[in-house]
Amino acid sequence: MSDRKTLFITGASSGIGAATARAAVAAGWNVSLFARSADKLKALQSELGDAALTISGDATHLLAQEDAISRTIEHFGRLDAAFANAGTGLDTPGTEAGDPEEWRAMIDLNIMGLLYTTRAALPELRKTKGHLVLTGSMAGKVHLPGSIYGASKWFVQGYAGNMAQEMRDWGGRCTLIAPGMIDTPFFEEPKPDKLKPEDIAEAVLFALTQPERASVLELAVMPRN
Repeated sequence: MSDRKTLFITGASSGIGAATARAAVAAGWNVSLFARSADKLKALQSELGDAALTISGDATHLLAQEDAISRTIEHFGRLDAAFANAGTGLDTPGTEAGDPEEWRAMIDLNIMGLLYTTRAALPELRKTKGHLVLTGSMAGKVHLPGSIYGASKWFVQGYAGNMAQEMRDWGGRCTLIAPGMIDTPFFEEPKPDKLKPEDIAEAVLFALTQPERASVLELAVMPRN
């Protein structure tokens, strides 16, 4: 087993995921990058070099995530952290005007995809007393009028606390990252005065690099404007 730690990231081809991959490699980690966009992953692989393994797949498929974890172990020999970052919002928010099929797709990714990452990664994280990081949202900490997206992130908020309690029993750690508005492709219009993906990547690395005696349960990061 290599001494260089390995981080698995979903939603890794852009935004927070790609920024975290760059930050982790700069900090001396290997990264296994999982996303649907093969072209974006290929470009990121070229940028990061041998420290990165890229795997194209759909986070809403459990078997795809299990296969990705297996390939990560085969390639790097270990898994020290998993970042369940893949997520999406809604084009038509609200209940009366909303599209139930769009709700289902969002729940499949924001909730089921996150659960699949956790299920696939936990057996390997136990071996290394590893770290689970979940992308929540400030929308999962406050009540927003009729927000179904926010409700999906309330699930992540609660689940992160539950996993922190479970993982501490065997020496593992779980951290919730709860960003405010970020200037990412998540939004159709640019948000130049808001947070940048790199700000959230720094929060993730802060949690991952704490000494064993410390467990960062939650990091809420808000734009100043």
